[in-house]
Amino acid sequence: MKNSFGTQVSVTLFGESHGEAIGAVLDGLSPGVAVDREKIAFALDLRRPVGALGTARHEPDEVSILSGVYEGKTTGTPLCLVIANRDTKSRAYEKTRYLARPGHADYTAYMKYHGFEDFRGGGHFSGRLTAPLVALGAIARAALETRGIVLGSHLLRCGGIAERPFADDPTADIAAVNQKAFAVLEEEKGEAMKAAIAAAASDGDSVGGVLETAIVGLPAGLGEPWFDSMESLLSHGIFSIPGVKGIEFGAGFDLVDAMGSAFNDPFVMAEGRVATLTNHNGGINGGITNGMPVVFRTAVKPTPSIYKEQKTVNFVTRENASLTLSGRHDPAILHRARIVVDSVAALLLCDLLEGRYGTDYFGEGGA
Repeated sequence: MKNSFGTQVSVTLFGESHGEAIGAVLDGLSPGVAVDREKIAFALDLRRPVGALGTARHEPDEVSILSGVYEGKTTGTPLCLVIANRDTKSRAYEKTRYLARPGHADYTAYMKYHGFEDFRGGGHFSGRLTAPLVALGAIARAALETRGIVLGSHLLRCGGIAERPFADDPTADIAAVNQKAFAVLEEEKGEAMKAAIAAAASDGDSVGGVLETAIVGLPAGLGEPWFDSMESLLSHGIFSIPGVKGIEFGAGFDLVDAMGSAFNDPFVMAEGRVATLTNHNGGINGGITNGMPVVFRTAVKPTPSIYKEQKTVNFVTRENASLTLSGRHDPAILHRARIVVDSVAALLLCDLLEGRYGTDYFGEGGA
C-alpha cells in the first residue's frame, strides 16, 4: 500500500473522499520555512470548482495543521495537516457499488482490496485527495521562491481549443497565470475553452486537455543520470495525479521527426552564464537540469464521470449491466488539475534540492 513519495522530503496521503477527513504528512522539509495560511487558502481556491465548470460538491477546505509548524515557521519535524469532508452525499453511490464505472478504479480497487475498500465517491482513489497535496504544495512553492525558483501551468489545450505555449522566457507568463482561476495566456481562447466545457456538460459529457508547466530558476546539475533523472521523478509524481495519461518534456513528440541538427539546443554564453539558444530538450540533458527553464506538458483525460448510459459489468455477480450515473461530477478537471500539477512538481523539487544541497537548503537556517 504505497501512499508516500519522496526521499529527503516525503509526502504521505491519507483519507477517503467521503470519510471524516483527508490529509497528508510532510516530512523532511527544512526548518524555518514560512507557512502562509493565506497562500494555502489561495491555492485551494484555484483547485475549487466554480459554477457550471465544476462539480456541485462545495467543500470549505478548512486546513488544520496538527504538527510541524510553530509561530508560523516549519519546525523540521513531520508536518501533519487535515481537511475535514463537510459536503458528502454518499447515498448516490450505494446503488452502483458493484458496477464498474468506466474509466474509474472501482473494479481494480475491488480486486486489490477484496471489497474492504471505501467505495463512496471513489474512496482513496478520488481526486478529492489532491486537496492536501495542494495545501502542502503552497508551502513547498514558498520554499522554492526563497531560492528564486518559480513555476506555473496553463491550459495549453482544452476541449479541442488550443492557445499559445509559454514564451521562451516564461517568467512573466508564469506570474500572470498564477493569479488566474482559469489559467490561460489568451483570454479569448479561455472563453472558447469554457464554452466547450459548458457544451459538454449540457450534453452530459466531459472534455480533457493538455497542461503546460514551466519551472524557472533551477540550478544546473539537479537530477541523476538514470533512474532518478529529473524526467523520471517528475513523471512519477505527475502520473500519480488522477486523470493524467501522458507527459512530455520540451518539444516532446512534436519534433521527433526533425533532424538532430534541428532538435539539438546549441550552447552559448549569455551574460556570463551557460545557456542554450533553443530549449527543445526542456531544460534537461542526460536526466540533469542544464539551467534553462524546465518545460513539460501533461495530458489529462476527459472526466470519466458522465451522465450518459454506458455498458459495464457487475463485478460481484459477474453479469453484464448498464450504468447511468447520478451524483455530482465535473465536466472537466483540467482547470482544477493545473494547481495540483504545480503542487506535486514543487514538492518533488524540494525533495531533489534538499537531497543535493542539504536539509537546511530552505528556510532561515539555510540562508
